[in-house]
Amino acid sequence: MKKTGFLAGAAISTIGIVVCKIIGLLYVIPFYAIIGVQGGALYSYAYSIYNMFLNLATSGIPVAMSKVVSEYNAKGYYNTKERTFKIGLKIITFLGILSFLALFIFAPQIAYFILGDVKGGNTIEDVTMVIRVISTAILVVPFLSVSKGYLQGHKIMTTSSLANILEQVVRVIVILAGSFFALKIFHLSLNTAVGVAVFGATVGAIAAYFYVSNKIKKNKKELNRNAKPTQIETKITPKDIGKKIIYYALPFVVISVLQSAFTMVDVFTVVKSLVDIGYTAAISENVISVISTWGSKLNMIVMAISTGIITSLIPAIASSYAIKNFKELHAKITEALQVLLLVTVPLSVGISFMAGSVWTVFYGYDELNISIFALLILSQIPLSVFTVMINTNQTLNNTKDSIIALASSLIVKICLNIPFMHLFNYLGIEAYFATIALNILIDTCASIFLLYRVKKLTKISYFKTIRTFIKVVLCTIIMVLALSIINLFIPNVSTSRIISILYIILYGIIGIIIYFFMAYKSGALTEIFGKNFMNKIKVKIPFKVDKK
Repeated sequence: MKKTGFLAGAAISTIGIVVCKIIGLLYVIPFYAIIGVQGGALYSYAYSIYNMFLNLATSGIPVAMSKVVSEYNAKGYYNTKERTFKIGLKIITFLGILSFLALFIFAPQIAYFILGDVKGGNTIEDVTMVIRVISTAILVVPFLSVSKGYLQGHKIMTTSSLANILEQVVRVIVILAGSFFALKIFHLSLNTAVGVAVFGATVGAIAAYFYVSNKIKKNKKELNRNAKPTQIETKITPKDIGKKIIYYALPFVVISVLQSAFTMVDVFTVVKSLVDIGYTAAISENVISVISTWGSKLNMIVMAISTGIITSLIPAIASSYAIKNFKELHAKITEALQVLLLVTVPLSVGISFMAGSVWTVFYGYDELNISIFALLILSQIPLSVFTVMINTNQTLNNTKDSIIALASSLIVKICLNIPFMHLFNYLGIEAYFATIALNILIDTCASIFLLYRVKKLTKISYFKTIRTFIKVVLCTIIMVLALSIINLFIPNVSTSRIISILYIILYGIIGIIIYFFMAYKSGALTEIFGKNFMNKIKVKIPFKVDKK
């Protein structure tokens, strides 16, 4: 196992996450065909609730593990960081069991809160069953998360990335094979098929946990697992370590719960509100399944970029902040934001432009779902920045502002989600666009607030980031204009999956070439990656991109 630098670590983490998301995207094509719209809605209910309770059990400790281990490593306290790992495992055991019991026992009440008295779709009993099945994953995933956080604290990203891929592969196999055999071979009920599918989360987590545990055991020497305590370390008691873990973890737990609650507002309000406005139960459940499951799976290709950056950014910032190296701290935050904008802006806009073809390839042509997805994918731009800044503030121990941003966002979401849907309906705009538009507005405002607070805390300058953002936007506009001209002659929407794939390939290749050519000519790539890196790339290009 090798340690990696920040950009290399971010690249490895991002590649691993992207591979996982590609696997996740590919499986939805046959899975959606197997379980259909109603099964998809049921699947989304289970995962939405599961994610919230999983955050209660895992969000804080693994991130705290990464941060604390990174700090102790930077100071040479190898024995203490090993004790931290053991204490973290004990804490996560308690939280995992508690979250599992809460989700399993109160599943019927949660199901009723989601559906209420809505008829014509999934039943409360159906939702209760799948929630209880997926709750078993909470008994395994916490241990996996802590173990990966331990390795990430050592700046070892490859093992964690491979574990993510293994977990996803096993999960997908169970989802597809399980749902297919349940429905098509044994002719069981739809809710049984979905129950088998969601159990894939548990099986995948078990496989990945054994892989990570085995890697840790085989690399004891490299990880300094048997290091003896120094004189200073002997004064650090288990109580001190436990307090530090809780101190770092608790804010992450609060933040993660607030983020999950933000998402749950849609689950708890969209279906009932749309039915009240006049939409059918079938359409309303279809809308929430697009927003929370099917569209979100496609969105994760964009969010994988921010997730990969965060995975590497947290230990990198923690180590720089621990030794008060603000010059290095500023450089890492700037690099993170620049790379994030460089990729997420054109990727989101490009996918939105090709929304018809993208949706058709994965789920089949559906005009309603395509229109929702075209807006939904754009919401990932402010959300990705918001996510990175939340974690940046948190790693800098700026808990107060992180919680203020999320709590304020949640309050606004709760207060305005239903009124926004009625407002859009009154203005003659489809009401289901309202919740996405509100998310974009909230995430943008919250991101600006957090950027400002980091500037006040660290005295960082955003001049380079703003300059990069302007160049990225201009390059993206040029890309869209070029694709729009092509679209006049070759429309990129078709009801055929094969034709849609060809459209994606054509528009994707042309869009990528135009965007990165303009990004290079504008100097954006050089600003981010440096002249030496760009010169190495230019040497490998078989044709000249400039006259220098």
